[in-house]
Amino acid sequence: MQTQSPQEITRLLVAWGDGDHSALEELAPLVHSELHRLAHHYMGGERPGHTLQTSASSTRRTSV
Repeated sequence: MQTQSPQEITRLLVAWGDGDHSALEELAPLVHSELHRLAHHYMGGERPGHTLQTSASSTRRTSV
């Protein structure tokens, strides 16, 4: 997935805040992808054999 500019993310957040539910549908995969990328980076420094995986640390969802 292509990285979005901060301006595009801000535009989607504002649109979602204004009630545009399609903006959330577009934003969610972008945020998930970035969280997964960050988790992978930070988990790379963990000791071998640790039990937390990057997918587990980036998939927790809350109700919107």
